[in-house]
Amino acid sequence: MATLPVPEAVKRRRAVRHFKPDPLPPGLLEELLDLANRAPSGFNLQPWHFIVVTDPSRRAALREAALDQAQVGEAPATVIFAADPDSWHLHLEEVLAMGKAEGAVSPNYERQLRRTVPPAFALGPLGLLGFLRGLFLPVRRLFTPTPTLPVSRSGLRAYAVKQTMLAAQTFMLAAAAHDLDTCPMEGFDEVRVKRLLGIPRRMAVPVMVTVGYAADDLPPKPPRFPLERKLHRERF
Repeated sequence: MATLPVPEAVKRRRAVRHFKPDPLPPGLLEELLDLANRAPSGFNLQPWHFIVVTDPSRRAALREAALDQAQVGEAPATVIFAADPDSWHLHLEEVLAMGKAEGAVSPNYERQLRRTVPPAFALGPLGLLGFLRGLFLPVRRLFTPTPTLPVSRSGLRAYAVKQTMLAAQTFMLAAAAHDLDTCPMEGFDEVRVKRLLGIPRRMAVPVMVTVGYAADDLPPKPPRFPLERKLHRERF
């Protein structure tokens, strides 16, 4: 299947609210998700999981949890992007092993990650380490540049969500390049979605994306502000 160049795929992508019932070509969805899985993430921790829903009865239940949005019932597939706040300790050893096997992680970088990741993300018993980190970081920032680090479960959740959205955007651009249409959605009952699909409670669901072929007679694509309104040089 011919694909569009990246600039054309970016311009083609739009949020589509109505889809044809046409099925996706065999294997294409997996190809797109493989591309999404190659998105960047902090420390290469890859906190995302992809839950693909194609069964008509499950799509109907998912549509109900998504506030009865028509695209969930019409599109042949919906991909739910789940973000795991615990990926920093669940994935670190495996990430290091894979990186060393491929020559992508040197001994010095491994030591750096081991010195950096656990102290940056571990919250400790009853969140004590996170609490102390929240007290210490503002003081440290007075004397030296200091990154924003998680100090609570909500902070870990926000970090994982941020990384997972990179994978979601990569997926949508890959779909556009393959002449498919998508619709990213935040309007859904996250608790019901997780219960319906068996997603662990600790995870967050920042977005789900319907994918398929747009129905005919779409309205014009919403315009964007001109670049000059958003572009700042050297300072805001």
